[in-house]
Amino acid sequence: MILGIGIDLCAVARMEKSLQKPAFAARVFAPQEQAFWQDFSDKRRAESAAAAFAAKEAFLKAAGTGLGGFALAELAVLHKPSGAPYFCFFGDTARFIEQNHLTAHLSLTHDGGLAAAYVILEQNSAGTCD
Repeated sequence: MILGIGIDLCAVARMEKSLQKPAFAARVFAPQEQAFWQDFSDKRRAESAAAAFAAKEAFLKAAGTGLGGFALAELAVLHKPSGAPYFCFFGDTARFIEQNHLTAHLSLTHDGGLAAAYVILEQNSAGTCD
C-alpha cells in the first residue's frame, strides 16, 4: 500500500551558491553524500546536490511531515554501482521507516538548470491478514 508520494524541484544555480557555505553542506548532507561528490566538477557537484536536496524534500512530502519532520542529513541519497539512486536513513528517520514498515522508492533527474526528485513511500503489508 502506498503511504505517500512526493515530488520536488531544486535550482542547480541556487545549490551551487549554497554549497559555498560549509555549514550548509554539513547541515543538509550526510558525510557519505559529500564523499560521493568529492571529485566532481563544480557543475556536476551542484547538479547532484540539487537532486539529492530535491529528494529529501520529496521524501518529507511523501512522509507527510513537512520540512521540519526530520534532519535532512538523516536522509542520505546514495547510488548503487549502476548509478541508481537510493536512500540510506539514519537516526529518527531510520526509526520512522522501520516502525512504519516502509520502503522508499526514488527517482532523480536534472536538466536545464533544474533537478527533480520523485519519492514513493510504500508500506509493506507484512503481518497483516487478508
